[in-house]
Amino acid sequence: MSVEGDEPQQVPVHIDPLEFRRVMGQFATGVAVISTIHAGEMRGMTANAFMSGSLEPPLCVVSIAKRARMHGLISETRRFVVNVLAHHQSEVAIHFSGRPSPRAIIDLGWIHGLPMLRDALAHMAADVVAEHECGDHTLFVGQLFHIDAGKFGQPLLYHQSRFASLLHSKQDQAITVPEFW
Repeated sequence: MSVEGDEPQQVPVHIDPLEFRRVMGQFATGVAVISTIHAGEMRGMTANAFMSGSLEPPLCVVSIAKRARMHGLISETRRFVVNVLAHHQSEVAIHFSGRPSPRAIIDLGWIHGLPMLRDALAHMAADVVAEHECGDHTLFVGQLFHIDAGKFGQPLLYHQSRFASLLHSKQDQAITVPEFW
C-alpha cells in the first residue's frame, strides 16, 4: 500500500506522564509477577507490561523500568519466570508491587532453579536473549525454555488503576483467531 502526499512532519510534543498513564489505563491488561532468584532468594515484581514476542522461536517480552530493582536483577541473572495471576490473586499482585501484604498467599515452587508461584494460571520460564532500551524502560526479550498452563481459571485483570475480573454472560462465545495474529 502506498500513500501519496507530503512527508509527515515531526511536531515537538510534550505529553504529561500522568495523563499518559491515565490514557494507557483505558487498556485492560492481565497481571503477572515476574520472578527470578538472587542470592538464593526469590525476587518478584508485579507487571502488566508483558507480551508474547514470537511463536518460532518461542519468545516473550517484559518491559521493566530502569529504576526498578527487578531491572538490575534480570540484567544480572539473565533469567526470569512470568507467573500469570488468577482472578483471586490481587493480594499477591499487591504484595509484589512493593507493598508487602500479610493477606497474600505465596505458594512457592521451582522451575529449573527459578522461583514460580504455584497458584498462578500459567508459568513461562525464559533466558534473556536481547535487551532493548525503550525510554525509561528496558524491553527484556526472553527465549522460553519451560511453559505450563498451571491451572484453568479466570485471569486477574488491571483496568483504570484497579484490579478486575471477567464477567461472563450467555452471549459470550469463543472465537477462532486467524493464525497470523
